[in-house]
Parts: sequence; structure tokens; C-alpha cells
Amino acid sequence: MTDVLIVGGGPVGLFLGSLLLQQGVAVRVLEKRAGRNAHTRAIGIHPPALAALERIGVAQELIGRGIPIRQGFAVNNGRRIARMPFAAVSDTYPYVLAVPQPVTEEVLERRLRELDSEALLRNARVTGMHDDGGRVTLSVTTAAGAASCTAAFVVGADGAYSTVRTLLRVAAPEKLYPDHYLMGDFPESSPFGHDAALFLESEGIVESFPLPGSVRRWVVRLGKPPASPDAEQLAGLVARRTRTALDAGANTMLSGFSVRSRLAARMVSGRTALIGDAAHEISPIGGQGMNLGWLDAEALLPVLLDIVRGQPAIAALRQFDAARRRAAATARRQAEVNMALGRPLPNVLLRPRNAAIARAAAIPAFNALVARRFTMQ
Repeated sequence: MTDVLIVGGGPVGLFLGSLLLQQGVAVRVLEKRAGRNAHTRAIGIHPPALAALERIGVAQELIGRGIPIRQGFAVNNGRRIARMPFAAVSDTYPYVLAVPQPVTEEVLERRLRELDSEALLRNARVTGMHDDGGRVTLSVTTAAGAASCTAAFVVGADGAYSTVRTLLRVAAPEKLYPDHYLMGDFPESSPFGHDAALFLESEGIVESFPLPGSVRRWVVRLGKPPASPDAEQLAGLVARRTRTALDAGANTMLSGFSVRSRLAARMVSGRTALIGDAAHEISPIGGQGMNLGWLDAEALLPVLLDIVRGQPAIAALRQFDAARRRAAATARRQAEVNMALGRPLPNVLLRPRNAAIARAAAIPAFNALVARRFTMQ
């Protein structure tokens, strides 16, 4: 028995666990994986999320292990047509921090274990759930066999294919997009240093972001899913669209993905809440998903504190549900704008579109507004 059970030991579940433990709440985090994911996926931490991470004392370590991206450039045909500085987006964090997700998870897991060495239980698969109105009991399969865990409240932070969401029978309709991407990490060979670059080309966008260790991530839009991710193919596409040569033999991460989104019909069901990708799967273009989950956790914290202290929380849960579903809808719209910007265009349309972007970016107030939108302000 414990106060709060968190299903999912990824970045969002680990963060919420630390937030609760700091407040004296008993927590168990159930994670089906035996270890952390070794592949770099999410890399961008936006200013509001950095402020949230400061609450558990890990922001400064992540900053020390990451690359602050203080500006981005829009590029076409080898020419920088627009610049977006992030100086105005936050007084404390005037940048987007690029950190490989395995590093982020390592830092968050260490913090959780500092607060409670037994808080994280790996190889734990949830197979059933019962909410009697006063407590929630989970049926769990572990390395030691079957078990049951009971808590005052359960939080599902178990990703896009959430077991908790399935057990709750919460609908999360899938929306598919005509956007497919190939991405990979290569040794730095661009002239952009610690800056981001968006190459707005007729064949489709190429996105480029710095990573620690003189590494750079490249993301190329494709017209159809790649049959099999190939470093030579990605290097060839980058060279053709951006005139940047990559060393395919030195590739350290490679992934192909198609884009979909899901918004759960509700984020709260009785004594259970969904957060992160379990509640809202957002296109990774724009890097909002992990950040959105952390902000879910931060918003849920005061409600959970009321619940474990025996205070009324029905109204607060409803407010949480409505506010965070609105935030997810906003993030989805922004991601859709980001994807639309990167779709192929014939030159007869691309040139005036890019010229309009250049003119708009030259207006300081408009530039600052767009920068705030891109950084979830």
C-alpha cells in the first residue's frame, strides 16, 4: 500500500514521483522496462519545463550536460532568410536546451532514488485495475511473480500505448498525417555551431539541432515511410537539400517515423489520471510532447496533495482535466503548423512563401511572438 502509484517510469513518471516524494508523499513508480531506453528520442527541453525541473533540483545538472540553443535560422538554397532569437522567451532560460533523452532519464531516475531508493520498481507490468471509490488496486506481474498494489490514487504515465488508458476504457482516437521522417545523429559538420537550422526547401524541410559532444541531429521529411532507415540515404538527402556533407559511417542514431496524434477523451477517471503521452500523443516535430507531460505533472501535484491529505478534490480534478486537455489541443495545433511549414512546395509557391517568412521575421514583435509559441510560452 502506498499513497500514489505511478505507472510508467519514463521522464514524466520519474518527474512526478520526485515532486511527490519531496512533499512527503509515499510513491511507487511501476515500469515495465528492465532498464532505461538507450536510444536518443526527445532532445528539446523548453523554458517552462526547465522551470518545472528546477523544482526537483535537476535543471542545473541538465543544463550542464546539454546545449543551450539560443537562436534558430530558416535557410533556403544556402542562404539564411530569417533568424529567431530566444532571448525574449524567458528571463531565466532564454533558450531551448538540447539534451539526449537517455541523459534526461538518468538524471531524473537518480533524483528519484535519492529521495527514495525503493520508489522505482522495474519489470513491473500492470494487468488489471479496480477502483472501489476509496482506493485503487492494481494487479501487477513482476520478476518475483504476481502481486497487487493499492493506493489512494493512480497516475498513468505509461506512454502512447497506455495500459492504464486501456484498462480505463478511455477513448483516444488516432489522427494520421501525411508526414514521414528519417532522422539521425552525425558528427558536427555544419556551420551552425550551437544554433538550430530549418532548411525550407522544395523537396521538404530538413531540421538540424546541436547535441552535446560535437554531434548534430538531422531530421528529413519524406513523402512516404522509409522501407528501412539507412544512414547513407539520410546523408544523401541532407547533402542534396542543404549542401552539408555528413559522414554516414559515423552515424550514432538512426530512426524513421510517421506522425500521428491522439487526445484522450478525458484525463481523469475516478481515482486515476492520465498524463504525458498516455493522455495526449503529439507530433514530435516541435519537441513538445515530453515537455507537455512534465507540465501535466506539475499541474497535477497540488491536486494529488489534497487527495492524500483527505481533502475534497473533485472540482480540482475537473479543472485539471479541462486545463490540460486545452493545453494538449494547443500543442497539437502548433505541431500541425510546424509540419505544414515543412511540406514540399513547388518553387513557384516556395519562393513567395519563404519571402513572406523573411519579411515577418524582420518585425521584432512578430518574431518574439513566434519564438514564444515555438518554446511553449
